[in-house]
Amino acid sequence: MPRSLKKGPYIDQRLLEKIKKVKKEDKIIIKTYSRSCTIVPEMVGYIFGVHNGKEFVPVQVTEDMVGHKLGEFAQTTKFQRHGGKMQRELEAKAGAEK
Repeated sequence: MPRSLKKGPYIDQRLLEKIKKVKKEDKIIIKTYSRSCTIVPEMVGYIFGVHNGKEFVPVQVTEDMVGHKLGEFAQTTKFQRHGGKMQRELEAKAGAEK
């Protein structure tokens, strides 16, 4: 559920302070646990290490990402594969072709 328009976007103030301390040219990864923070234009060009529950995933912010949340770009689960009989048959065919 999106945040109320009258409240405005959620922006972590500590994260903005970290941005002010770092220069864009330095290419330093700014680590954060704030996945729910909305990306604002001041963040464009910086690299954030967004925590996915296990590690910090580097996310380089571009202009297209403005308005989205940081957590959208750091997946929390890793897709292994679909299981079942059909998947085993497809893998067997692919192995036989090589």
